Amino acid sequence: MFFQKAVLSMNLSSPFKGYSLAILSAVTYGMNPLFGLFLYRDGLTPLSVLFYRFFFAAVLLAGVVLWKKTSFHIPRTHIGFMLAEGALLALTCLLWFISFKLMDSGVAAVILFSYPVMVAVIMGTLYHEKISSSTGIGIVLAVAGVITLCRTDGSTPVSSAGILCILASALAYAVYIVFLKKSRLSDIAPETLTFWGMTIGAFVILLCLRCGMDLQPIPGWRVFGNIMGLAFFPSLLAFLFMAIAIRHIGATKTAILGALEPLTAVCIGLSVFHEPFTWSLVLGILMIVASVSVIVLSKNNHPEGENR
Repeated sequence: MFFQKAVLSMNLSSPFKGYSLAILSAVTYGMNPLFGLFLYRDGLTPLSVLFYRFFFAAVLLAGVVLWKKTSFHIPRTHIGFMLAEGALLALTCLLWFISFKLMDSGVAAVILFSYPVMVAVIMGTLYHEKISSSTGIGIVLAVAGVITLCRTDGSTPVSSAGILCILASALAYAVYIVFLKKSRLSDIAPETLTFWGMTIGAFVILLCLRCGMDLQPIPGWRVFGNIMGLAFFPSLLAFLFMAIAIRHIGATKTAILGALEPLTAVCIGLSVFHEPFTWSLVLGILMIVASVSVIVLSKNNHPEGENR
């Protein structure tokens, strides 16, 4: 909690806060495999993992709201937007996990990272946001880096259903990011916004579990510890920091900095799960670092075409 308090109390007008939180959001979100793979090895299904992730993240966020003395209240005019936000969050995760059953996870990760391009297109076509040359270069480097990072040997077939699922997941995530910036929800405190998003997401996933009939029980303390890690780092911190970052540097740049998500996942795979280290990983890492550097060091540090 001390870490959260220090970060959330930073100067709200400082672009440094936006970039810092966008990077932290990407890094913490990339920690999904650190906890998720252990939970799968212990026999939990993807839907059960997702429900526990959303549920306990909502519980933790409720503590943050109470600690900061922020209201849980959502204006009546905002309820529809909030329901859509929670549904988008749940849909993104559900389609992401479904794609794992249909195609290689590395290929899925490459296709999923089309979401920064989708965010840029949505912001440009609907909100007339001008994409600077530095942002364009950042997009190209980030996408190229992730493609290089997630190269597979081509032995796993790619199904059309899997491609459709992961593209739909990327689109839902892109709309979610734009939604946080451009809808009425931008007036709500980030911790309250994220709390209700997680709560609604948990409810949607519970419905997919036949109202809890297919929900697996937590078998032990080790599993519970991994569930809490999943709820805290890639859920509470990742989505909370993203909500704040979007308000300071815009949706497009926040999305591009998400290139650090697969980079973090790769580092975890190398250090924890002893996955092989290749030169394609080195090249991908260098391109992603270059992408982040271009965006952060850009002279135009304000959200492009957006009001601060």
